[in-house]
Amino acid sequence: MDTISQALEVVQYKLPKIKMKLGEQMKNRTSIKIGGPVRVMFFPEKIDELTSLYELLCECGVAPVIIGNGTNLLVDDKPLELAVITTMGINTCERTSGSEITVGAGALMSKVSVFASECGLSGLEFAHGIPGTLGGAIYMNAGAYGGEMKDVVQRTTASTPDGRRYTVIGTEHGFSNRHSRFTDHGDVILSSILRLQKSDIASIRDKMDELYSRRHESQPLDLPSAGSIFKRPEVGYAGSLIEQAGLKGYISGDAQISEKHAGFIVNRGGATFSDVMKVIEHTRETVKKMFDIELELEIKIIK
Repeated sequence: MDTISQALEVVQYKLPKIKMKLGEQMKNRTSIKIGGPVRVMFFPEKIDELTSLYELLCECGVAPVIIGNGTNLLVDDKPLELAVITTMGINTCERTSGSEITVGAGALMSKVSVFASECGLSGLEFAHGIPGTLGGAIYMNAGAYGGEMKDVVQRTTASTPDGRRYTVIGTEHGFSNRHSRFTDHGDVILSSILRLQKSDIASIRDKMDELYSRRHESQPLDLPSAGSIFKRPEVGYAGSLIEQAGLKGYISGDAQISEKHAGFIVNRGGATFSDVMKVIEHTRETVKKMFDIELELEIKIIK
């Protein structure tokens, strides 16, 4: 019996109520709509269930892949010997003080920003159009239009593979350009406290609407993508460099550098993992040759 099968028996015995699905297609769980079947996917609905599951799998020698809304993932098409945990069921969002809200790792940032606005709390307007979850946003210090998670995250609770929960505060998050302390190790984010500012609800909504419109005007939201493919380099912008290199609209199979925003690779309907990787590799090689700049991936690749 292989390691994942053994782990499944342990999980079913110790956590009999946990929801799971064998052979789940990752293309159904990623925003770019690419990805093959995984051995098992788990759907915890409470933080205690998530931490217990994570600890059990690690004890059994299985390193689970943790995903949220799959907005920054590119997953291989082939069958994958992986155990995946989705945090989407850990999606609570509540106001816990006058200017703070506590949010579960699986809550969608778009919904969190709306909740904050309804509380008359400003600071999350930039997140209104971000399609990912809180956990993913903290993991990569997501940001847009001059705002970043580091500006609002006060305190985060996480769990280690051996089930030990801990809390980090402020600068302990290690936020930098699309990076946090959680990028460097396998701990799972459970929840976070966001500190915002009291403001007028109408003005908050106006700002959210403005940024949402700007996003729709500038980004290829009509086609599946994994969001921005490359991090912002030290010099210039990835999308601008790609466009200057004459790659806007470049196609491999059904994967294409967006004609609307060159920082995105879109799935025109039947793109494969290989198609996207060919576009990524050609783009990096061309930009390196023309500008001597190494483009670093912002997305996470699973294969």
